[in-house]
Amino acid sequence: MTENIIRIKKASFYAYHGVLSEEQSVGGKFEADVDIHTDFSEAAATDSLKLTINYHQVYQYINQLVLEKKYRLIETLANNIAEALLEKYSGIKKVAVRIRKNNPPLGGVVDCVEVEVIKER
Repeated sequence: MTENIIRIKKASFYAYHGVLSEEQSVGGKFEADVDIHTDFSEAAATDSLKLTINYHQVYQYINQLVLEKKYRLIETLANNIAEALLEKYSGIKKVAVRIRKNNPPLGGVVDCVEVEVIKER
């Protein structure tokens, strides 16, 4: 059995997640990385998109999940994305989702805060 990884890195979104009311009204920049563990060896051998996970569709789905609801915690957002991807795509064996909140309101200079959720079948 072969294991391959499809990675989506630094997908950027402007969204309204956070504990503070200002974060939910003004919003901020978020980034996502997603590592999809799958077997795309047959797709690679035949050059067929139908035999792999379409990362364009995955990105569109993540975009929808990030924007459709406001979350207080990026932990919840990461967890929900991981669960939704496993549910929607049967070819995913394992998924790692990292969500970064850029310039978090911590009272100091911090580039970002990041959480990671790893789930597998």
